[in-house]
Amino acid sequence: MAKKKTSNETKNRVADPNVMGLRAEVLEQPITQTLEINYMPYAMSVIISRAIPEIDGFKPSHRKLLYTMYTMKLLGGARTKSANIVGQTMKLNPHGDGPIYDTMVRLSRGYGALLHPLVDSKGNFGKVYSRDMAYAASRYTEARLDAICAELFRDIDQDTVDFVDNYDGKLKEPTLLPTTFPNVLVAANKGIAVGMASDLCGFNLGEVCDTTIAFLKDPNHDIMTTLKAPDLPTGGELLYNAAALSDIYRTGRGSFRVRARWRYVKEENLIEVYEIPYSTTSEAIIDKVTELLKAGKLKEIADMRDETDLSGLKLTIDLKRGADPEKLMARLFKMTPLMDSQSCNFNILIAGQPKVLGVREILEEWTAWRMDSVRRRVYFSMNRKKEKLHLLKGLRRILLDIDRAIQIIRDTEEDAEVIPNLMIGFGIDQVQAEYVADIRLRNINKEYILKRTQEVDTLEDEIADLEDTVNSPKRIQKIIVDELTEVKKKYAVPRRTEIVYDHMDEPVMTVEDETPDYPVHLFFSREGYLKKITPQSLRMASDQKYKEGDGPFLGWEANNRDELLVFTDRQQCYKTRLSDFDDTKASVLGDYLPSKLGMDPEERAVWACIPGDFSGQLLFFFANGKAARVELSAYQTQTRRKKLTGAYSDKSPLVSAFLLREDFEAAVISTEGRCVVFHTASLNPKTTRNTQGVSVMTLKPKFTVEKVLPLDRTHIQNAARYRARSLPVAGALLKDEDRGEEQLTLL
Repeated sequence: MAKKKTSNETKNRVADPNVMGLRAEVLEQPITQTLEINYMPYAMSVIISRAIPEIDGFKPSHRKLLYTMYTMKLLGGARTKSANIVGQTMKLNPHGDGPIYDTMVRLSRGYGALLHPLVDSKGNFGKVYSRDMAYAASRYTEARLDAICAELFRDIDQDTVDFVDNYDGKLKEPTLLPTTFPNVLVAANKGIAVGMASDLCGFNLGEVCDTTIAFLKDPNHDIMTTLKAPDLPTGGELLYNAAALSDIYRTGRGSFRVRARWRYVKEENLIEVYEIPYSTTSEAIIDKVTELLKAGKLKEIADMRDETDLSGLKLTIDLKRGADPEKLMARLFKMTPLMDSQSCNFNILIAGQPKVLGVREILEEWTAWRMDSVRRRVYFSMNRKKEKLHLLKGLRRILLDIDRAIQIIRDTEEDAEVIPNLMIGFGIDQVQAEYVADIRLRNINKEYILKRTQEVDTLEDEIADLEDTVNSPKRIQKIIVDELTEVKKKYAVPRRTEIVYDHMDEPVMTVEDETPDYPVHLFFSREGYLKKITPQSLRMASDQKYKEGDGPFLGWEANNRDELLVFTDRQQCYKTRLSDFDDTKASVLGDYLPSKLGMDPEERAVWACIPGDFSGQLLFFFANGKAARVELSAYQTQTRRKKLTGAYSDKSPLVSAFLLREDFEAAVISTEGRCVVFHTASLNPKTTRNTQGVSVMTLKPKFTVEKVLPLDRTHIQNAARYRARSLPVAGALLKDEDRGEEQLTLL
C-alpha cells in the first residue's frame, strides 16, 4: 500500500513526468468546494435515485424491475427464468445483476417480505425471517408478476404517468407506476441514504382502502378508527399503544412493539414459537437464548432448536420439569428479540424532495397524485374519442355522395393528389381525407357508412361526459373510490399481525425477575464451605462430603432467588444471592465463601442466614456475656452494595447468632459450667448494627460464654433451676443429668 502524503506534500506535489509520459499538477482545493462539487451530487443521487421511495411506494430499482417484467408480458403469462428477467432489467438498471436479483427476491412471494408479494416466484427465494437461509442463484429460479400487479400498471399506456429516457436514451421508462391503491402504505419499505433514512411499515390492504375511501369522503376522518395498526408480513402480536400509534400517524416517526406468537405443547412439555417480529430473525433469537443459557440465566430451558420446514417457521423450546411456560415466555420477551420494537420513519420523495409525512399527509399527497393520474387518463380517453369523432364526421360528409368520392379518386391521375382532391371536393381536412381514402373497397357501401356515422351521436355524448369528469373533482374521486372498492374486494386478506389491546405495560425487570425460580437445599460447613443442591440431586445422593476436620454447621431449605447474609469474624456482612452459586452435588466440597465473596485476607465466615423479606431480628451472643437484638431491616440496603462493615459489635468475640422470627427460651452456658435460661422477649431490639447489647450473664474472671442453644435443643431436665428472674445473673452450675454427657463406668 502506498504511503499517504501529508497535506503540505500533497499541496505542492507535481506528478512524476516519467509516469505514462504525462505531467500533472495537483491543485489545492478547499474542502467546502470538494464537498459541493464531488460529494453533493453523489449524495443527492443516492437520496433521489436509489434509497428513498416515492409516492407510488417504490424505489427506482423496484420500478425498473417491475416495468421490465410488465413489458416481457409476465403479467398473467408463464414464468420465465429469473436470470432472463435480470438480464432484461439491466437495460433500465445499470447497477449490475446482483442488486437486481436481490430486489426481485425481496418482492417475491417465496421470500415473504411483503404482505402482498409482487413477484410470483418458483424455487428457493430464502425467507425474510432467516439470516442464513440463502436464496438460489437466478439461473435456478423462475418468476412472473403476481396478479395484484394489474393494479400497479392499470392504464399505464393512457398517459397516466410520465415517461423518461433510460440511462442510454434508447428506451422509455415510467417515472412512477399508476397504482390504484396507496401501495406506499401497504408495502413495507426500508432504505438508507446519505444523511437520512426511510422505514415504512406495512398496513393491511383492506384497512388502507377503507381509510382512503373514508378520507376522500371526509378529509377530517379519524384515521385510527379504520387504520387500526400496522400489519406485518411475519405476523406476531402487536402490543397496542394508542398514544404511540397516534404519534406515528401524526408525525411519521416513532415505534411500536411486536412480540412472537407461541403455543405450549403440554404432552411434550415444550414451547413452539411459530411467528416472530418482522425486525428480527430466527438465528438472532437462538443466538441470544444460547448466550443466556451459557450465562445460567435460563435454567428452565433444556434445549432450543430450529424446526422450520416447508410448513413454515417453528422454533422449539424444550422445558425442564416444573418450568412455568407463561413466566418463561414473559422473561424471554424481555431478554431476547422474541419481542422487538419496529421503528417508523415515513420519509418519502415528493416532487423530488424528501419529506417525513404522517399518514394523513401521505393520503393527501397520494390522493392528489392519483386524482391527477385519473384526470390524465380521462383526458387521454376524451382526446381519442374526439379524434374518432372528427374522422366519423368526415365520413358522414361523403355519405351524401359516395359515387362522387369514388369518381374523384378514379379521375385523379397522381396518387399524391387524391387527398387534396377529396379535401376540396367535400370540404374536409387532411386527416379526414386520409381516413376516407384508406377505407377498403368492400366497405364502400351505405350500410357500413351508416353504422359508422351513427356512432357520432354516441361519441358526442361520451365526450361531453368525459369533459364533465375532467372538470369535476367529485367525479374523479368517485372513480378512485370505485377502484379502491374493487381492489379491496379482489385482493384484501385478513390481518396477519394480531392486535393485543389488553396487555400490561412492560414491567421493570428486576434481578429477581430474571433469576430462575426453583427450590434448593443449602449446607454451610464449619470451615466456611457452602453447597447449593437441588432436591432432585439430593434424593439421588444425600451423603455430604466435607474437608478433613470440617463438618456440618448450618442448613436451610431455600429458593434459588433468595439472598444470603454471611457474617465474618471481622464484624463484616457480605450480601449475595443464591443464584450466584452453581447447583452442585453432595459429593463435592462446595464453594469456599472467603474466596467466592472476595473477603479480606485471613477473614473467616462464622455465621450466615437467609433474610427473606428482612422482617424479624438477629440475636447475637458474645463471649463477655452480653446479647444484642438487632432489627434485620438494618441490613437491608437500597443499593446493590455487597459488603457491610460494622455488622455487629467488636467489643467481644461472637459466640452464637440466631435469626429471630419468633421469641424462644435460650440456654446460655459458660466455660465454668454454669447455665442461664431466659426468654428472648426480655431483650429490646436495637436499630444500630454494632450495638454492644445488654448483659445476660455475669462471669467470673477467666471465664466466657461457651455456647448458646434454644432450650428445646438441650438436655436440660430441670429448666426451672436455671431460669433467670432478672438479668444479668451468674446462673446455676449444670447438673450431670442436664449436661447430656454419658458417664464412663468400669465393667
